[in-house]
Amino acid sequence: MRKQFTTYCYLFIIVILAASCRKYQDFPASEQDPRLSGGSQTTFDAGSGAFDHSFEGLSVHDQLIHDIGDKEFSLAFVTAPAPLNPGLGPLYNNISCGSCHQSQGSGTPPTPGQPAGLASLLMRISYGVDEHGGPGPVPGFGLQLQNNAIYGTQKEADFTVNYILQTFTYPNGDSVQLHKPVYTISNSYAGLPGGLLMSPRLPPEVFGMGLLENIGDATIIAMSNQAMFDTTIIPGHPNYVWDVVKNQMVVGRFGHKAERSDLAQQIGVALNEDIGITNKIFPVENCYGQPQFKDDNMHPEISDSLFNCLVYYLKTIQVPARRNVTDPTVLRGEQLFKQAKCSGCHRQTIVTDVNVAFPQVSNQTIHPYTDLLLHDLGPGLADGRPVYSANGSEFRTCPLWGIGLTQVVTGQTSFLHDGRAATLEQAILWHGGEASYSQNFFVHLPKNDRIALLAFLNSL
Repeated sequence: MRKQFTTYCYLFIIVILAASCRKYQDFPASEQDPRLSGGSQTTFDAGSGAFDHSFEGLSVHDQLIHDIGDKEFSLAFVTAPAPLNPGLGPLYNNISCGSCHQSQGSGTPPTPGQPAGLASLLMRISYGVDEHGGPGPVPGFGLQLQNNAIYGTQKEADFTVNYILQTFTYPNGDSVQLHKPVYTISNSYAGLPGGLLMSPRLPPEVFGMGLLENIGDATIIAMSNQAMFDTTIIPGHPNYVWDVVKNQMVVGRFGHKAERSDLAQQIGVALNEDIGITNKIFPVENCYGQPQFKDDNMHPEISDSLFNCLVYYLKTIQVPARRNVTDPTVLRGEQLFKQAKCSGCHRQTIVTDVNVAFPQVSNQTIHPYTDLLLHDLGPGLADGRPVYSANGSEFRTCPLWGIGLTQVVTGQTSFLHDGRAATLEQAILWHGGEASYSQNFFVHLPKNDRIALLAFLNSL
């Protein structure tokens, strides 16, 4: 009897080992719930708080870290000395993370003629290239125009935006007003050089970033190579950027041109450039070498522990679920989205890397509708400002998950890297370059099909 029992045990162990040695196989698409945009880290809240839910499965300790980071994200920084959140400026664009990312969503561009300091649009600038092939700092101004300053300090400059109205007419006679932005820099504290390059930046939504960070380099590179074997894929390429921590070139993920490799560096540079808060990754004031710099600003103004809490918070925000996935109009729109080859860049499904140290983002089947690659969007959207491997008309494919809830969460809709599109229809019409086929396909659809495709986008 004992011998028979032992034999069964051996057989059981062999079966388990054989099963564990098989390669990972994802569930077929027919067995996946299309609503689960963030895999297991998906929230079904479709209200005003949809962009601010913490990951499921966090321990009591980790939830506390998340909550501390959440509070820090919303709190305003003030000028030093102060007992809480000191260190603002001396040059800055805004006073808190939440001031730019409204309700963890995207920012708001200024209205025509309104000073950008009253909104959340940023102006990146550069002059030539640096030693790593990235944007070169502008003498006396750095890499970003700071249009605010603390009391007693002179800001770098103001900039405003006005729009040239362009009427786009469909073959059936319907028309849409498009807004082409024109930027003006004024009141600069010093002369700006000829050959200055400018690129406006609207802060994007911040949910799901921990999942995007866990998409492996090999996965991103594989997606860039897939176009050689699949004609439905639009060729794109990674941005190889300088990692200031590793001191080497790596694959970029974050930013409108994928210029940052990980969340810590993305957050660190935002604190430094946008708010004037030095930190462990970027410990030098953004105005170093300028008249606004003061010698007592040579220490990190946010503690390492608080910085780490902020990074962890932004790693652990859930993604809102899709809605109306069985609606016939939405299903028709999804079919058209694929036929238009929009899915050739806005890739529906990606599997994140295995990460034993962070199980909440490990091996997750997610639906971000991005490939994290650079694509040429043509002269209409070009900013003319190269960033490492990205030329002046290339941008990272914007993730589309949650895009249909923008109005509900933030109270406004501003799309594309500079917020020029007030509707998804306008955003599509601005696409050119590698997206010309998709734009042309959309333009020549019957009106009801255009409505269906937009309904699909609004279901994401």
